[in-house]
Amino acid sequence: MTRTIATQMISLDGFSAGPDQSLEHPLGRGAEVFREWMFGSDHPADRATVRDLHTPVDACLMGRNMFGPVRGPWESWDGEWRGWWGEDPPYHSPVVVLTHHEREPLELEGGNTFLFETGGFEAGYARAVGLAGPDGTVRVTGGCSTVRQAIEAGVLDELQLVQVPVLLGDGERLLEGLPGLRLEPLECAGSPYAVHVRYRVLAPRSGS
Repeated sequence: MTRTIATQMISLDGFSAGPDQSLEHPLGRGAEVFREWMFGSDHPADRATVRDLHTPVDACLMGRNMFGPVRGPWESWDGEWRGWWGEDPPYHSPVVVLTHHEREPLELEGGNTFLFETGGFEAGYARAVGLAGPDGTVRVTGGCSTVRQAIEAGVLDELQLVQVPVLLGDGERLLEGLPGLRLEPLECAGSPYAVHVRYRVLAPRSGS
């Protein structure tokens, strides 16, 4: 059976993105501190999660906001938006991007192919599972809405939370609207920059 995992950053007050996400502020205003554990730390706990995130899986699934700041039809952007990561993104696998607007597949270096799915979460997840195969792994890469939908659909097996010691006060909460969610801690490590906890998702559906 296909294994489905996700890693998500979260503040002490439960936000995974600050307000007003944009090209200038990809994680929202005030959330720049989220980058410190990933790019500014040599602590073994932080480096282990970075290595895990950069280890290719069989397929990925992400929301459109995770792919970039473009809103509305893709043609509304001045030029072709090709993601935040340059010509060699860190996924090295097919990536299904959930969107309301059709777009041709985007092939980049390193085995990165972005496939744009307009049929909603269920269709996008089924497409990712088909690419991964029955013994493969799908990584839900974000953002908040896509991870929440995976939890609500009951398909997420493991959720790793990287809790950053900051209060954002506003933005998008990762676990909002999931009153039935139950998590079993599997592994925990910490640094001065973040606490990394990997959970098994036991009761994934909201209201359960």
